[in-house]
Amino acid sequence: MNILKKAVKAVVSISVLILIWELFVLTGRFEKSLLPSPAVVFTGIAKMIMDGTLFTNLKVSIARFLAGYLAAALAGVAFGLLLGWNKKVWAFIDPVIQVLRPISPIAWFPFIVLWFGIGDAPAVVIIFIAAFFPILLSTVSGVGNVDAIYMKVADNFGIKQPGLLFKIVFPSAFPHIANGLHLALGSAWVFLVAGEMVGAQSGLGFMIIDARNSLKSDLVLAGIIIIGVLGLLLDRLIRLLENRIKRQWGVISEERN
Repeated sequence: MNILKKAVKAVVSISVLILIWELFVLTGRFEKSLLPSPAVVFTGIAKMIMDGTLFTNLKVSIARFLAGYLAAALAGVAFGLLLGWNKKVWAFIDPVIQVLRPISPIAWFPFIVLWFGIGDAPAVVIIFIAAFFPILLSTVSGVGNVDAIYMKVADNFGIKQPGLLFKIVFPSAFPHIANGLHLALGSAWVFLVAGEMVGAQSGLGFMIIDARNSLKSDLVLAGIIIIGVLGLLLDRLIRLLENRIKRQWGVISEERN
């Protein structure tokens, strides 16, 4: 029933948004070339599906995203566990991380192109940078907030490293890590599109830029909608994986209804 209620709410909210969009078009305040109607945009999406353009660019973008995001997740969690556990080392590294973290991944793009060339690599590196820092900081925070009673119980049972880190600390810190994965997913998806707009010859970002250069605003909006829907689906997918891991580990967290 909860799933059905959520589905109904999603359909209603999206329908309201489409209605507001249609009302703006009907006011006539915007040229049709600047603000196409929902019907025109959905027709454009259907055409891209029929001619294969959408799936061709979609496969490229998903492959780039998964490569960069999964690499960032593995590196961020691994380094986060080690640095969070070794607080003295983290005290030296934290200032460097705080200097690098606010820098937009796009700012690194000239160097990334020089170092990695043109192609898939620059987009993957940008995604990695965008996702790495939220995951790293969330993991370090999670390790630092592990309840002391867990450590006492582990000591009573004689659990030593590396079992202590992976059997006690990691599951206890997982809710914080999951939050970082959520934040990183949104950031990585945004910068995937930005990276493809700047230096790629394929993918969803390139598709939008190509439509803009061709003055096809309906396809520009179609690309924007597709990116938004895919971002939503990716977020729900990682949420399902998170909940499954929590059930397996018996991690209790408060969820909002």
